[in-house]
Amino acid sequence: MTANVQITVVCDNHAPAGLQAEHGLAFWIQSPTGSLLLDTGSGETLIPNAASLGISLSECQRVVLSHGHYDHSGGLARLWQQGIDCPVLAHPDALLPRYSRHPDKPVRSIGMPTPIVTQLWQLPTQLRQWSTSPRWLDPSWGSSGEIPRQDPLEDVGGPFFLDAEGLTPDRIEDDLALWLNTPRGLVIVLGCCHSGIINTITHIRRVTGIQKVAGIIGGLHLLHAKEPRLAHTLDFLQQCQLDFLRPGHCTGDAVVERLQQQLPGVDVQLLHVGARYDIVLQPVTSPEGLSNLHHLVSR
Repeated sequence: MTANVQITVVCDNHAPAGLQAEHGLAFWIQSPTGSLLLDTGSGETLIPNAASLGISLSECQRVVLSHGHYDHSGGLARLWQQGIDCPVLAHPDALLPRYSRHPDKPVRSIGMPTPIVTQLWQLPTQLRQWSTSPRWLDPSWGSSGEIPRQDPLEDVGGPFFLDAEGLTPDRIEDDLALWLNTPRGLVIVLGCCHSGIINTITHIRRVTGIQKVAGIIGGLHLLHAKEPRLAHTLDFLQQCQLDFLRPGHCTGDAVVERLQQQLPGVDVQLLHVGARYDIVLQPVTSPEGLSNLHHLVSR
């Protein structure tokens, strides 16, 4: 039995006329079993864009945070102001202080805003869903949990630290992605992909037992990537034989152009607010995937 999921971009760095752009990312995901937000943007555009797109955020049954940076978690405060109190699924490290230390810029605090951290801790226990492990949201899709870092060329994508002095690098262990199983293979939905797209795909293949990747939607955080990593990533994506790629947010516009030029046969289009994607789901039936399902759900 198949079912449709619709993914709508609510917050992103690019927006057409009539919608608002910001440095942030949020996806509204509607499925037969309910609706959720993957990330909430920086906080300024979530509510007005949702209204313009005809999205009723009051129907949100869960918020999944891809990681704890402000541009993915800042909209939580706006949800709570609207009286929307639904469970929040995140890695416990999402609440850590984090900093960016680019050589030519002042040190910036880029973690989850302090008032949001405080309010998260004040939520009832059943609304705070901390997890480091993969979670199956139903038999056709789930979240990756913590992603092992195995590829030697993939880093977190920037000079990120857990302290303002820059003494403790931030590995952004809380980075996660969502995956959906379709008749054509996996569709992977990313926040910033600080784990690296190669590490992310490798991990989700292991979790699900499914090798074919049909499409990727979201941020790839290749804005500051050097040539060896870019070439390595392009080679890997060519081997994946994707049907489509929808990069945005932190990918970098020049990188998006390169993806369009160097992935022949792949439908590559820039992500933007208001874009909608209809995904046909099918349950995971592979023996490896079902074995992992039982193991992960029972943990």
